[in-house]
Amino acid sequence: MVLEESGGAEPRWVRTKVVVDNHIVIPDLEDQRRAAAAASPDQVVEDYVASLTSAPMDRSRPLWDLHILNFPTSDAAAVTVLRVHHSLGDGTSLMSLLLACTRKASDPDSLPTIPHQSRRPLASRKLHAGGGAFTLLLWLWAFLILAWNTLLDVLRFTATSTFSKDTPTPLTGPKGVEYHPKRIVHRTVSLDDIKDVKNAMHCVGRPSLSPSSFTP
Repeated sequence: MVLEESGGAEPRWVRTKVVVDNHIVIPDLEDQRRAAAAASPDQVVEDYVASLTSAPMDRSRPLWDLHILNFPTSDAAAVTVLRVHHSLGDGTSLMSLLLACTRKASDPDSLPTIPHQSRRPLASRKLHAGGGAFTLLLWLWAFLILAWNTLLDVLRFTATSTFSKDTPTPLTGPKGVEYHPKRIVHRTVSLDDIKDVKNAMHCVGRPSLSPSSFTP
């Protein structure tokens, strides 16, 4: 499918023939790579990805392209950047599509598998089901807490989006920051660093209660 604009009409979806060569981009970054070789080739990748966030996509063909940066970085021998318009899918669906296009290294004919949480043992489920009135009360109490917290979140969101202001934090940007050029940076941080950010922003974790949290 392709998004097409013609005759001033509203954009619409039409069937199209995908020519893969039109979506493969191999930019010439030799000059930039040489300039940054002494410092960090990762900077070249970050600069290139940042430029993609402000470059418009060609709406005369399917809204995706694959950029191949064929030079080594600190993490890989080469880098590929897949840019997809959000109208084609959200993050979850696009990751599912990406996984469906890959195969296991140990078995080239098998699709990759994602670890999932194992179900509760049968004996535990029988014990949980036989709790009677006490279990029912626990489920009811958990539901009331969940409903109350949900109501508070909805009221807080409504107030913030209408008349209230966000709480100032060290990460709060100045007015108009949403119009500044975007930049995507790859960094590896430790859990302790994340905790420091949480403490600096005065974030308070609230325990999440659900009916499945109670097991007699």
